Amino acid sequence: MTIVACVDRSEHATEIIAEAVRLGEAFDDRIHAVHVLSKDEFVDLQQTSVKDTGAEVSAGRIESLAAEIAADALADAGASGEAVGLVGDPASEIVGYAADLDARYVVLGGRNQSRVGKALFGSVAQSVLLDSALPAVLVRSTE
Repeated sequence: MTIVACVDRSEHATEIIAEAVRLGEAFDDRIHAVHVLSKDEFVDLQQTSVKDTGAEVSAGRIESLAAEIAADALADAGASGEAVGLVGDPASEIVGYAADLDARYVVLGGRNQSRVGKALFGSVAQSVLLDSALPAVLVRSTE
């Protein structure tokens, strides 16, 4: 089976990967580090590319950039696994990817956030926890 580790560009990604590795070792599962670029980030990259080069960036290249972020998180944690880049709504993409793999666990990070902050800004972690039928492990940030 697979452990899906959801990472971002923060230092917290190392802790998420470390927990995924512990679970992977315990169950002899492989690790997939996943980074999702949101549609807004995709549009920003497109606009920057058009402005700088006059050409759009392909969706495949955007996914490659996201996969590079996941690969960097694996390297920073000194772990091996598959680096996966996705584009779209982060929570939906994570839930769909993990379900397609029939992952054993989804490991993701959480930050302390007030109830008002969650209501106004949403929470990818909260959405994944509520929308996924798969077991999830939340690694709280020490930041």
